[in-house]
Amino acid sequence: MIKYLNGAELAGYIKERHARQVKEFRKAGAQLKLAIVQVKDEPVINTYVRLKKQYGADIGIDVDIYKPTQNEVIKLINRLNNDKSVTAMIVQLPLPDPDETEEIVKHIDPRKDVDALGPKSVHEPATPMAILWLLAGYNVQLKDKKVVLIGRGKLVGAPLEKALKKSGIDLFVGDKFILWENEAKKADVIIAAANAARILKSSMVKPGAVVVDAGTANEEGKTVGNADDDLYERDDITISPRKGGVGPLTVCALFENVIRAAQARLD
Repeated sequence: MIKYLNGAELAGYIKERHARQVKEFRKAGAQLKLAIVQVKDEPVINTYVRLKKQYGADIGIDVDIYKPTQNEVIKLINRLNNDKSVTAMIVQLPLPDPDETEEIVKHIDPRKDVDALGPKSVHEPATPMAILWLLAGYNVQLKDKKVVLIGRGKLVGAPLEKALKKSGIDLFVGDKFILWENEAKKADVIIAAANAARILKSSMVKPGAVVVDAGTANEEGKTVGNADDDLYERDDITISPRKGGVGPLTVCALFENVIRAAQARLD
């Protein structure tokens, strides 16, 4: 029987902790509000925003949604930066014009930049944090193991590479420019975080390996991961499920940063 890294189960415990923390903040008179700036209106993005709003409601954090045009975003960000009732802020990606992303996110106050997209954010990126939580939650040790990371994207791969190398992990990083298939075959742990559909095949994963699929890609209008279907037919590996793996913990990690921002403000 296949062994899963069930992020949804871990997320339940974290949500309970968050609810307790927020309750204490409220008792102390603290305001907790996350502002989500959503420029693009499409089903997948609307789902992500809805999940964040629901999580906030479940733990007692206000979540306000703003829907400006891309030309209005920087002006809105500046207003939210100066709004003392706003604890934290994110710009929901992707933007209609992705080329403007870096220019836009750098205007977010680093203390409120809980997605850690700006160059001076004081927070940790949510998805890399979620991946490390998922591995730790199932006692997957990385030290003295061969770890392969696929993808060097700004949101996941690059910050995760930095964190793992800082911890002294034996890490090989591959992307579309660096061949990684042969290295994956030798890996004890594979973290896939690329923008490509089903690129990690069963033939690239050895028995006993642990696979975390944190990648997303569009395939005929559907969001799919990096792990091919044949990996889910094996009973000799441990893998994050198609749904309920890294995703639920990423939402938790985002709100962990919101709570940290509130704590920093109180301090």
